Parts: sequence; C-alpha cells; structure tokens
Amino acid sequence: MSARTSLRRRFTVATVTAASLALLATACTSNTPADEGEGDNGGGGGTNQAASDNDAAGDEVVIGFSAPAADHGWMGAITTAAEAEAENYEDVELRVAEGTNDVAVQISQIQGFINDGVDAIVLLPFDGAALTDVATQAMEAGIPVINVDREFTSPFAARTTVLGDNYGMGVSAGTYICEQLGDQPDAVVAEIAGIDSLPLTQDRSQGFADALSDCGLEVSNRVAADFTVQGGQEAAASLLQAAPEIDAIWNHDDDQGVGVLAAIESAGRDEFFLVGGAGSANMMREIQEGDSVVQATVIYPSTQAADGIKLARLVAQGKSMSDLASSTVPRQVQLYAPVVTADNVEEFLPLAFES
Repeated sequence: MSARTSLRRRFTVATVTAASLALLATACTSNTPADEGEGDNGGGGGTNQAASDNDAAGDEVVIGFSAPAADHGWMGAITTAAEAEAENYEDVELRVAEGTNDVAVQISQIQGFINDGVDAIVLLPFDGAALTDVATQAMEAGIPVINVDREFTSPFAARTTVLGDNYGMGVSAGTYICEQLGDQPDAVVAEIAGIDSLPLTQDRSQGFADALSDCGLEVSNRVAADFTVQGGQEAAASLLQAAPEIDAIWNHDDDQGVGVLAAIESAGRDEFFLVGGAGSANMMREIQEGDSVVQATVIYPSTQAADGIKLARLVAQGKSMSDLASSTVPRQVQLYAPVVTADNVEEFLPLAFES
C-alpha cells in the first residue's frame, strides 16, 4: 500500500467516524418522526419510523458552564451557542460563570459548581492540564463533566469529551491546496500558524504537512502568530517580506486572519490564494464576494459547547443518544473539519461566528 493510499484510508476512516458522531450529536435530540411513506419504495414493506424522546421534557437539571474569556470571535461564539442551546430546553437551568483566562479563577468556578451540587458541568478549560484536578473532583462528587475542546490529562476527569479535529483541519486545508496545486511540484506553499507551543497548533501543522506530502508538496515558508489580529498582521507581514513569490497560504485561525488580510492589502500582494481556519463569517463573506485572495476556510466548530450542553443534559437525565444502538452517551465525540468554498458557503454562513 502506498503512503498516499495509506494516508487517505486512515483519514477517511477517522473523518467518517467523526462526521457520523457529529451528526449523532446534532440529531440525537430530534423527536420528529420521519414523514409517512418516507423510504417506501413501493415494495409493500412498512416504513421504519424511529422517534426520539430525547427532546421530551424530563427532570430539571442544573448545568454549570465555564469557558475562557471571549477575547476573540470564536471563543465568544462558543459561549453564545451554549447559552442559546440551553434555552431550547425547559428542563435545563444553565449557570454561566464569567469567562476568564485566569486558571485560578476558573478552578474556583468549578469548585463553586461542586459546592452548589449542580447536576452536570460543561467545561472548556483555559488550560486542560491545569483544570484536570478540579474536574476530577467534580466527577468524584458524582457530577458528570463534559470536557470541551481542550482535553484534560486524565481519563477520570470527564464523562464525555467533545472535540474539534485539529489534525483534521490541517489535513482538510492541505488536501484542498493539493487539489488546486497538485500538478505544480514547484508550488510555494506558506503557513501562518497559531501559538506554536500549543498541542492544537502542532496537530494542525502536522496534518497540513502530511496532506501536502500526499501530493508531493511541502511548506516552503512558515511563521507563527498568536490568534490575535495584531499577531496575525505582524506574522503575515514578516512572511510576505521573506517570500517574494507564494502560490498558497494556509492561515490557522480566522480571527488572526483579519490582521493577515490587512498585511496582505498593505503589501499589495494578490498572486496567491489563502485558506482560512475556524470558519468566521467575515472570511466566508470574502469567499462569497469572490474578489478576495480568500478562497476557502476550514471549519473548527464553535458549536462544541452547545453539543456539550446537549450531552450534559442527556447524561444528567440518564438518557442515551437515540440514534445509537448503545444505551449510553459516548465517551468522546469528535467533530469534522469541512472546507468551505464558494460552492457551499451558503450552507455554512448561518452558523459562522464574527471575528
């Protein structure tokens, strides 16, 4: 088996599984039966109409929610989506702690939820390792924890973990660029990463490199920013000065992408196309308008905490995901990282966040 076939097979299996679970996380609470006659092919057999009771009101549950400060668009959308999801359920009381990037403050928030005896906690930790102990305390107190986005360092710290796919983001971005430039072995591909010390950045870069190698390309120029507009502008300016000719750029984060685009405009460069990361509304509008270097962006769902609310409710009420044969909620759900282009931007724009 060639390396090319091997990579594609491994990634296909992983993303099909992730996509299926993401679909389940969305569909598990649907209690709308299929339309009568749906699936009837005229063969005289009965239809298979499965209705879920997941959305039916149950015992009231109190869910504590804590996330970092909304200091950029994606993080702000995380909390907004979680709050909106909780509003869909009359049996959910959501207690939202003030967003903070102070680990000590976030730890005290979780301790407060434990002392209050909430029924479940949805936690996007500022630092997964630093919040592991207090999350474990919650679990030991009989309070299920739904870990979102940044993983704890112990499997005992969470009942269920909801993750984006950082490696898959890189694979999606690299695969798209291969589709555009794969017949140009000398193409110059650049990368503007996020914070290099973070495992998520390392995973994105590794996935990107692996996908590019699948079509014989590699990253020719790479810089790292910090997920901020200013950091993106500074990193992009440095990259453009160092590389007089570029064919494609992958920018890991659409929030820092605002600064990246400012640097590109200031430099008067447009010989390349740019692929964004995360899936902001402003980047999607750039794609939609068609007169920008932005040609695509890779989704990193800002709905992860909203999915966490759904799952916390099911766990606290002792329900299962009705679309699974299994009787319990899975330990991990990983969401897919699709590429948004002019062909499908209308589908994704309504769920996009503002940078």
